Amino acid sequence: MTSWLTVAVALVAVVAHAETVPVSQLPPEASQTLRLIKQNGPYAYERDGAVFANRQGLLPKRSRGYYREYTVKTPGARDRGARRIVAGRGGEYYYSDDHYRSFRRIIE
Repeated sequence: MTSWLTVAVALVAVVAHAETVPVSQLPPEASQTLRLIKQNGPYAYERDGAVFANRQGLLPKRSRGYYREYTVKTPGARDRGARRIVAGRGGEYYYSDDHYRSFRRIIE
């Protein structure tokens, strides 16, 4: 028998993965980063293309190396800022504007 807590945790995971954003609603810098990812660069930041480990567990569980992270430039930021796109090997893309505290799957 499944406990209500197990069901609640599973439901939260499903809801977290259900958040989406159309490409047309992304900031222009995110659209540019997405284009760069699809054409394999060139990237502005050394960490672009690094393995994203999904330690927060907010994205679907996959084997290590499945996800890669890319910086989305933040106007006025002196560093990489908080915005990222995480790309999965299966062709899915996720946008985070709060340094991995939340994600929205990009709908093309």
